Amino acid sequence: MPHSESAHTFQVDLRGLVDLLSHHLYSSPRVYLRELLQNAVDAITAHQAHSPGSPARITVRTGSTVTVTDTGIGLTEADVHRFLATIGRSSKRTADGALDGAGLDAARGEFIGQFGIGLLACFVVADEITVLSRSAADPKAPAVEWRGHSDGRYTLRTLPASVVPVPGTTVTLIPRADNAEWTRPEQVVSLARHYGALLRHEVTVVGPDGAEHRVNETPPWEQSHRSPLARREALGAHCRTLFGFTPLDTIELDLPAAGLRGVAYVLPTAMSPAQRAGHRVHLKGMLLSDQAPELLPDWAFFVRCVVDTTSLRPTASREALYEDGTLSAVRDALGDRIRDWLTGLAASDPSLLHRFIDTHHLAVKALARYDDELLRIVLPWLPFETTDGNVTLEEFARTHPTLLVARSVEEFRQVAPIAAAAGLGVVNGGYTYDRDLVLRLPEVRPGTSVTDLDPATVTAHLDAVDPGAELRAAAFLAVARETVGVHDCDVVLRDFQPVTASALLLDNRDARHERTRSSLASDSDGLWADILGSLRHETPRAQLVLNHLNPLVRQAITISERGLAVTASEALYGQALLLSRRPLRASESALLNRAFIGLLTHAMHHPGTAAPGSEPRKEL
Repeated sequence: MPHSESAHTFQVDLRGLVDLLSHHLYSSPRVYLRELLQNAVDAITAHQAHSPGSPARITVRTGSTVTVTDTGIGLTEADVHRFLATIGRSSKRTADGALDGAGLDAARGEFIGQFGIGLLACFVVADEITVLSRSAADPKAPAVEWRGHSDGRYTLRTLPASVVPVPGTTVTLIPRADNAEWTRPEQVVSLARHYGALLRHEVTVVGPDGAEHRVNETPPWEQSHRSPLARREALGAHCRTLFGFTPLDTIELDLPAAGLRGVAYVLPTAMSPAQRAGHRVHLKGMLLSDQAPELLPDWAFFVRCVVDTTSLRPTASREALYEDGTLSAVRDALGDRIRDWLTGLAASDPSLLHRFIDTHHLAVKALARYDDELLRIVLPWLPFETTDGNVTLEEFARTHPTLLVARSVEEFRQVAPIAAAAGLGVVNGGYTYDRDLVLRLPEVRPGTSVTDLDPATVTAHLDAVDPGAELRAAAFLAVARETVGVHDCDVVLRDFQPVTASALLLDNRDARHERTRSSLASDSDGLWADILGSLRHETPRAQLVLNHLNPLVRQAITISERGLAVTASEALYGQALLLSRRPLRASESALLNRAFIGLLTHAMHHPGTAAPGSEPRKEL
């Protein structure tokens, strides 16, 4: 049987296409005005390429309808058939990619639009759209009126040229009731100012009462000022208007190769690195996005930018930047500009550098890890948590030639009081970036020694007790070592300050991980046990250091009753665990509960006996 073949044309459901645009391509119906402004700007650009010096005005009128009138290139009847009756075709290019209209090739790079569906987006807020246009490219052509409906119908008629006195286009929308909020006069003014504030052509919104609102102005970085101070104040005022804060400083951005100019405003308050700031990006004056975190490197979360560019590409929705090589190069170049500003502060304005670091030290630490020059400049200025309080490394290293770095916050808090009393210089390396930076201090400050904190180092700086006292405590220490030993912990007796500290638990994260692995290996069998066994490493046990200067410990070591000695040992170990502020294992929680009940039971059974470390009760 012979095969047959026939050609068909796709049938487009316009309502379905509009629903797709409004719910999946565009973030909000408000983009309709951006599309109308964008088409008007492109039409004016084409007109000026065809006739240099031609007028450049866009007028938006509000009321029962919304109209956008431009002094652009306009459309002929043939143009309307080609571009308004065919979904998705751009009015800016012919089928072979050339620009329509004689002499318009020079304007190709100046067009904002890329996808030729701007007018279709207006059906999101309107059931009927009317386009009235007269072409400047063909002065003899009549005016044309195209009237389209959201159900796919359209009519086209020609009119005498006198109906449209000057070339250009007027688009009229009849708002839909369900989206009327977006076409209210005050909303139209707000949207026009939001999207078109930096457009180079005059944009005016006329209200129902005839009041005119000029919505755009010269970008603040292109305005001239009588002095650098006046310029800085003007940019600060712009930041307050745009972002709602007074900047700590302003950084002007200028990348001629990328056609980008703008300004970065330094935030006056700290911001989480995970909360990346949104930047305002304008494409040839038209707002592309007010939430574009991809414009700057991740570490630059302490600034908010507003820029205008001619080279960056928009995504299909024209609401974000397209990730390509150009964006990557621009991001790196802007990062270098912000970095240069930061490094220059050390020489030009140390007081501002101090204020900046006090506010944004986390951002500086993130950048300094990977930038040797910046590390050399700012590391001595950065504050760190130490046994001397929150101080800079420069100040801390002057009193402590050897710096010990605690690997975790819990380890630092555990040893800080004792280390401070013993004269040890310990830095808390448990916070993000801190340990990496402190270990690099010798590169910046030769002669300084930096090493990781080891529990044995702390023990070595604690005073040994008198041999006689050690002998008198031998019986209790033997019970304590047996009791606490089941938790992979040794017990020693030392003299140290402060006296209020009864015990110190010296441990480190690696040792705890190794003990956890060993415990899992012993509780497992088969292949899993073999795998865990192959990872075994020799690690030191934890160490419970009892403070012989503490009154509670002095009384505890005199206990002769074994049961009470076991309970006292568990209580001292439990207290040291709590002071370490690390998560407790199930066995350690059980120990704390057991020690509490044991001491309470002993107190109830021996009401006349003073608890260890307490004063004898006086009878009245």
